[in-house]
Amino acid sequence: MAVDPSEYFQLGTDELREVARFAVQGAQEVLGIFERARPEDLRPRAALEAAWEFANGAPRTNLQRATALDAHRAAKQAPTGAAKHAAHAAGDAAAAAYLHPFARADQVGHILRADAHAAYAEELRTGDSSRAAQCIARAAVRATPVLVEVLSRYPSAIAGRSRVSILMKVLDDELRTR
Repeated sequence: MAVDPSEYFQLGTDELREVARFAVQGAQEVLGIFERARPEDLRPRAALEAAWEFANGAPRTNLQRATALDAHRAAKQAPTGAAKHAAHAAGDAAAAAYLHPFARADQVGHILRADAHAAYAEELRTGDSSRAAQCIARAAVRATPVLVEVLSRYPSAIAGRSRVSILMKVLDDELRTR
């Protein structure tokens, strides 16, 4: 689907770094879930390292894209739902560097999906839905004014049927009501 040129806006490198930093912080919280399940599989950790590199000032390169895809492949091989979503969180954190500067709701996932996967991973690990709510609340507190301002340039997240989509919508709504 083509993007209408009127949907484009400016998105600076420092703003992209802030988005990546936010995403990687959430994913970092649940990396251990995946690593305990598959200690020999370093792909999610590599994705987080690539995300941190960009967030901390390195140029955005194909490293973030490649490690994001690898982490998502690792998720497909995870033995538990919690490990699967922890790996997806890592992949989404690395992919956050590729947020596009056009006002489309699907782009909100680059900002918030890592935290939504992390929250769901924690919920699945513990069997307690209140743990997901706690993760979302921590993410909302962690969000900087710059991150919220970038998010506000995009349409609101659309709640789908999946738990991750629902959690992403909850976080989106929370950040937009600040």
